[in-house]
Amino acid sequence: MSQLRAVGAGVGRTGTHSLKLALERLLGGPCYHMVEVTAHPDDIDAWQAATDGAMPDWGELLAGYCAAVDWPVAAFWPELSSAYPDAVVLLSVRPTADWWRSASRTIFESIHLVPADDPVAVARRSMSRAMLAARFTPHYRDERAACDAYERHNERVRSEVPAERLVEWSPGDGWAPLCAALALPVPAEPYPHVNTSEEFRVWAGLDPVR
Repeated sequence: MSQLRAVGAGVGRTGTHSLKLALERLLGGPCYHMVEVTAHPDDIDAWQAATDGAMPDWGELLAGYCAAVDWPVAAFWPELSSAYPDAVVLLSVRPTADWWRSASRTIFESIHLVPADDPVAVARRSMSRAMLAARFTPHYRDERAACDAYERHNERVRSEVPAERLVEWSPGDGWAPLCAALALPVPAEPYPHVNTSEEFRVWAGLDPVR
C-alpha cells in the first residue's frame, strides 16, 4: 500500500486545490484531488462504488500518491484515516458563510451542468451528486441544509480525530501548520493560491462573472 502522509478531511472550496500544490511541494509526490478524478476517469467507478457502500482497495486506488485532499476524498475521511493510521488528518476550513458563497456558485452549480456530448463529465458529475447526497447532505443546494452539513462535518472530524493527529488549517495559515505537522522546513517561496471562484467557473464552463 502506498503511504499517504496526509488525509484531507476538509470539503471542497476550503483551499483544497492550493493545498494539493502545497503538499506536492512539501512531500515531493502527487496529491490526490478531484482534478485527479478528471484526469483518471477510470477512478469514477471506484468512487461511485464507495458511495454505494463498497469500499475500494485504497492502496490500489491511491497508489503513488503521498497525500489526498478535497472531495471525494473528504467524504471518506473516516475510512481513509483508518486505512492510513500514520497519516495526519488535515481539516481545511473557512468561515461557513464564505464557504457557502464559494461552494454554491462553483461545485454545487457545476455538477448540474452536464454536457451531453461528454460521457466522462456525465459520469463524474453524477458520481459527485450521489456522493454529496449520501455522504454530506441530499439538500446541498439549500443554504441552510448545506451550511448545517458543513458545520456538522467539521465538528465530527474535530470530535473523532485525536488532537495529536489533527491539523486544522485555514487558507490564510500558509505553510507553517503543514510543515510543523509533517516535520518539514518551511519553503522560501510564497504559499500557492489557485482556483478562485472565478477561475473555477471558467474551467467548469459557467458564466465567470456571476
